[in-house]
Amino acid sequence: MYFGGNSVAGPSITMKKRLIFLMLSFSVLIFALMVRVGWIQIVKGEWYQKMAYEQQNRDREITPRRGTIYDRNMNPLAISATVERIVVNPQDFEKLEESRKEEIAEKLAEILELKKEDVLKKIKRDSSYEIIKKQVEKEVGNEIRKWIKEEGIIGIYIDEDTKRYYPQNNLAAHVIGFTGADNQGLSGIEAAMEKYLKGVPGKILSETDASGRYVSFSEEKRINPQDGLNVVLTIDENIQYIASNALDKAISDNKVLNGAIAIVMDPRNGDILAMVSKPDFDLNNPRSAPPGENPETWNGYSAEGVEKLSKTVWRNKCVMDTYEPGSTFKAITSAAGLEEGVVTPETMTSDHTINVAGHNINCWRANAHGVETFREAVYNSCNPAFVKVAQGLGIEKFYKYLKAFGFYEKTGILLQGEATSQFHSKPTEIDMAVASFGQRFQITPIQLISAYGAIANGGKLMKPRIVKELVDADGNVVEKFEPEVVRNVISQKTSETLRDILEGVVSEGTGKNAYVKGYRVAGKTGTSETLQKGVYIASFAGIAPADNPAICVLVAFDNPTGDSYYGGVVAAPVAGKIIEDTLSYLGVERRYNEKDLEMMAEEVVVPDIRDMTVEEAKKILKEKGLEWKIEGDNKSNDAIVKQQTPRAGAKIAKNSVVITYTYTPEIEKMVKVPDLSMKTVDEATRALNDAGLNIKVNGIGNAMAQSVEAGVEVPIGSVIEVEFRYLDTH
Repeated sequence: MYFGGNSVAGPSITMKKRLIFLMLSFSVLIFALMVRVGWIQIVKGEWYQKMAYEQQNRDREITPRRGTIYDRNMNPLAISATVERIVVNPQDFEKLEESRKEEIAEKLAEILELKKEDVLKKIKRDSSYEIIKKQVEKEVGNEIRKWIKEEGIIGIYIDEDTKRYYPQNNLAAHVIGFTGADNQGLSGIEAAMEKYLKGVPGKILSETDASGRYVSFSEEKRINPQDGLNVVLTIDENIQYIASNALDKAISDNKVLNGAIAIVMDPRNGDILAMVSKPDFDLNNPRSAPPGENPETWNGYSAEGVEKLSKTVWRNKCVMDTYEPGSTFKAITSAAGLEEGVVTPETMTSDHTINVAGHNINCWRANAHGVETFREAVYNSCNPAFVKVAQGLGIEKFYKYLKAFGFYEKTGILLQGEATSQFHSKPTEIDMAVASFGQRFQITPIQLISAYGAIANGGKLMKPRIVKELVDADGNVVEKFEPEVVRNVISQKTSETLRDILEGVVSEGTGKNAYVKGYRVAGKTGTSETLQKGVYIASFAGIAPADNPAICVLVAFDNPTGDSYYGGVVAAPVAGKIIEDTLSYLGVERRYNEKDLEMMAEEVVVPDIRDMTVEEAKKILKEKGLEWKIEGDNKSNDAIVKQQTPRAGAKIAKNSVVITYTYTPEIEKMVKVPDLSMKTVDEATRALNDAGLNIKVNGIGNAMAQSVEAGVEVPIGSVIEVEFRYLDTH
C-alpha cells in the first residue's frame, strides 16, 4: 500500500522551519529588549534618573557666604552681607489670565525697580525656574513677602543670597578688587583668590508634579552652603591710608595728570604694607564714570565702557605698568659695582663728558661737580660716573646683576596682570651705558621696590607677599603663605655700604626733600622722560631707618605739570612724609642727631599764659625764646592776660611773637597773609612777622606751599605752615 511519503515529510519540514524562524525572531526580540534595557539602565540610566528627579523635584541654589578679606590686623576690607534673591516658577502662572500675569509683572517690576516687560517675559517662559533679581535688600524682600501673602500669589519665591560690600570704599581698591553680579571675583585679590573665597553653593530641594508645579504642603529639603575661606592680606589699613592721602595731596599740589603710585614694603619678609595706584575707584560702585566722562551718559557695562575703565581707574599701575626708572636705578648699578670691587665709596671719578659709541653722555647738571668720589657722585646723581661703573663691570656681568635683582622675570605677586619688563635682547655698549642710569628699558614698580628690598635686608631678593594666610570662620589658620627668598644678590657688607651712601643722598644730595628728623632715611631720586616728549615721571625710592631697615618706600608721579617735574622736588617730600608717618605708626623710636636737634631748637611750644599777669607772661615767654605784643588799653605789668594768639600748645619758630590781650576781644584783629612763593626760610619768616603773623617751617629750601593762601585774612598772631623744598634736585 502506498501512503504518499513525500506529502507527509513536506509539512513536517515546513513546520520545523517556521518554529526555527519564530524562535530566532523571539531570540532577536529578547536580545533587542535586553540591549534596550541595558542601554536605558546602564548607558542612559544616569540621564533618565536625572530627568525623573527633575520632573519630581526642583533645586533652588543657596549662595554661599563669600570669605572676608582682612588686612594684616584683621580689619575687614571686603565682607559679604546676607541679602535675598527673587525667583519665580513660570509653571505656576500658566493657568492665570493674561491680565493677571501683567498685574503681577507690573508690581514686581515696581518693587524691584525693573522694567515690566523684562519681568513679564520671564514669568511667561517655558521653564520652572527663573531669577527675577539677585542681591535684593531684606527690606525689599519683606515688602514682596507681604504682597505675596496679601494677594495669595503662588510661584514667587524669596531665597537667600549674598552681596559684597567694601566698608572702606576706594581704599586699596586695586589690591582688593571687586566681584560681578554673580558674586565671582573679577579683579585684584577677589579674582586671584577666587577658589578660596567663593565657597560651595547649597540647595533648597522642592517636590513638583508632572507639570512642574510645586506640590503644596510638601516639605522642602535644605542642603546648607559651605562658606568661603577668609583671606588675610599683608596690607596694613593704616599705612594704606597714610600712603593714599599723601598721594592725593601731592597729585593736587603738583598738578599730576596721569596718575601716581606708592608702595610700602617690609624688606625683611617681602610683605606689601601698602600699595596705592591713582586714579582709583569706589569698590562699591566700580563701574561709575571715570574722570573726564559724563556721568549722565556713561555706561560702565558696555564693551567701550569696560575697556575705558580697564585702561584708567581699574589699572593697577604698581603691577601692570612699566616705566623707565631713571636715576632710582643707579642704586642697582652701585650695588653691582660695589659687590664686584669695581668701585669703593672713595674711588675718584668725575662728571666729565664721556663718549660711548659716538654718543656723548653728560651729567644732568653739566660740568658742575668736577672731580668727586664715587660717594659724592651718588649724592650728585652724576650720570658719567655710573657709565664708568657699568664699563668696569662689562656687558655680561652688568646684565647678570640685573637678572639677579629680578628685572628679567615677573615677581610672581598674587595679583593679576603683572607686566613683563622690556630690555634689549642683545644689548650693546651704548645700551649698557644708558641703562646704568636707568634709561632705555622698562620695568615695573613692584620689581624696583623688590630690588630695593634686597639692598635693605642684607642682599636677599624676596618674593613680594600680598597674602599672609587663609582663615576659616572659626579663626583657624587653614594655610599660611610663608615669606620666600628668591635668591641672594649681594653681600651683607655691600648692603651696609650702599645704605650708608644712599643715606647721604638724603642728608646731603639730591634727596634732601625726603629728610625726616629723627629717622635715618636712605634713598635715591629719579626723573625720567616717557615716550611722549616733554612728559616726565618723578620718583623716589627710599629705605628707613637706614641702619636697621623696617620699610622700603617707592613713589612715582606720571606727568607732574606744576612748578617742577624733578623726582627730588615732587616725589622725595611725599616719600619722606610716608616714611615719617609709617615709622611713627609702627612705633619705631626716633633718634635725633645734632642736625635734627639744631632744627628742633628753633621750634617752641607756645605756653598757656591766660589768667597770668602781663609781668608773669613776659617772664615765661622770654624763657621760651618768644617775643610778645600787648593788645589792650591796660598794658601795665599788673594787667591780666585774657586771651592769646597763637593758642597754647602750638609749635612756632623761636623769636616768634605771641599776641597777649588784656581784654577779651569780641572780634579778633585780622591781617592779610602775604605771598611766600619761592622765598627762603628767612625771607618767609620776615614777611610773616612784618604782617603780624608767625611761621611753622616744614622742610628746607624755597617756599613751595603755604597753609593759608596769599591775600586771605586771618587773626593777627596766627601760625602759617610753610613747606620748603630744594628746587635744584634731580
